[in-house]
Amino acid sequence: MAAESVENSTTHAYLRRVDVSDRAEFLQLMQKSRHLHHPWISPPLTDLAFSHYLARINRDDHDGLLVCQQQDDSIAGVININNIVRGSFLSASLGYYVGAQFAGRGLMRAGLELVKQYAFEDVGLHRLEANIQPDNSRSIALVKHCGFHCEGLSRDFLFINGKWRDHERWTVIHTRRALQS
Repeated sequence: MAAESVENSTTHAYLRRVDVSDRAEFLQLMQKSRHLHHPWISPPLTDLAFSHYLARINRDDHDGLLVCQQQDDSIAGVININNIVRGSFLSASLGYYVGAQFAGRGLMRAGLELVKQYAFEDVGLHRLEANIQPDNSRSIALVKHCGFHCEGLSRDFLFINGKWRDHERWTVIHTRRALQS
């Protein structure tokens, strides 16, 4: 994927794939942002965890994308396309998190719009799903703003920070017509 950019009145952002050379900046940003992420997610915080993360996103069924600030190329956040299923399903789930110093600046909104475009047009997916804990109002506001709709509640859906947690299923579906055989 080539770096792509989006602009709006308040932000300049682009996406690029996570690379081994991002280790130091990525880990420093995540360590400084622990208070923002807890209890919602557990991002990689150590060298070993980052190595495991790289191994996962380099598989065929995952993609790890950095949301970068265009003015200085700094990493603002991460959006992962997880569990990509091809065939007749053409679906994936999303995971994302922002660095605390970039929260509320519109960079993740711009990044999520770019990820939607990439997933639908380049990867060829039909459906994206974001599973969000019901009390995570900022994450819910983000997906709502980006055109996702709530499909329901999944009880005890993900094991995060030592506990099974309920999640709302938020989805967006590509509007293209079905492929003809």
